[in-house]
Parts: sequence; structure tokens; C-alpha cells
Amino acid sequence: MTIKVGDKMPSATVKAISAGDAEDVNTDDLFKGKKVALFAVPGAYTPTCSAKHMPNYLENAGALKAKGVGSVVCLTVNDPAVTKAWAEDQSALGKITMIADGSGIYAAMLGLTFDGSAAGLGTRAKRFSMLIDDGIVKSINVEDAPSKFEVSGADKILAQL
Repeated sequence: MTIKVGDKMPSATVKAISAGDAEDVNTDDLFKGKKVALFAVPGAYTPTCSAKHMPNYLENAGALKAKGVGSVVCLTVNDPAVTKAWAEDQSALGKITMIADGSGIYAAMLGLTFDGSAAGLGTRAKRFSMLIDDGIVKSINVEDAPSKFEVSGADKILAQL
């Protein structure tokens, strides 16, 4: 079942990436008591993710925070080492909370995965964004194809605030 507006975000332990090593973080703590702009990408270093999606959130992180967003979170279906390297490459560390969902378990809990095996990717997160307030989904924007970047950008979240 796919998560929808009004649902509580599922509880799980995920790997958050910081300047140091990956650390276990409970999603309840990640989303509790604040507004969160969450966006998911099918994979680090992929063309749309690197050229459009991540840069869009980096450019708009200040505007999101000015409108009351407590944190911007990026979920990627990659292992912690790849997620960290990509965050460093994109200059995202310290600006965006990076979540490494290496096996796609959290994306599957949200019901937002696709089979990218034909492209050598395996199961991946769909490209999407969500506005979450105190753990409750307030809006969700899902692209209809992994390579598209039309509805999941920071501008859409800004308009929904």
C-alpha cells in the first residue's frame, strides 16, 4: 500500500549520513515535532538526481527553512559509503540530511519503489517529495517516471507550504 496524505510516516531505523560515519536514526525522531521536506531519488550519481533534483533542493534549502521547514531530508537507495560520497560531491553535507536506504526497505515501507532491473538498478525508490509535519504526510508528489523531474522539486514543496 502506498503512503498517502494524512498518514503517519512509518517507523524504522535508517542510516543518516553526516560528516562522520553513518549513524542509526529512528525515523520517528527524524520527523517528530517539525516540518520536514523529504525528497527521494532513485540513486546517487544518476543523471537527473545529480544534475537536477539535488541541486534544486540545495538552491532552495534557505527558502524552505524561511517558510518553516525544520529540515530537508534526501532518501537514496544506495549504501552509506556511496550516499556519503555523493553528498560530498554535491556539497550537501550539513545542508541536507542524507538517508542511505541501501536495500530500499524504507522506500518499500512507503510503497514508493519501482523495479529498475532492466537498467541494472534493481529495486529503487521512485522520485518523489513529501511535506511532513510532526510525522504526518501533508503532501506527496510522485514522478510518473524515474527520469522525470516535474513535480518533486523544492519549488513544489514551497508552493505547498
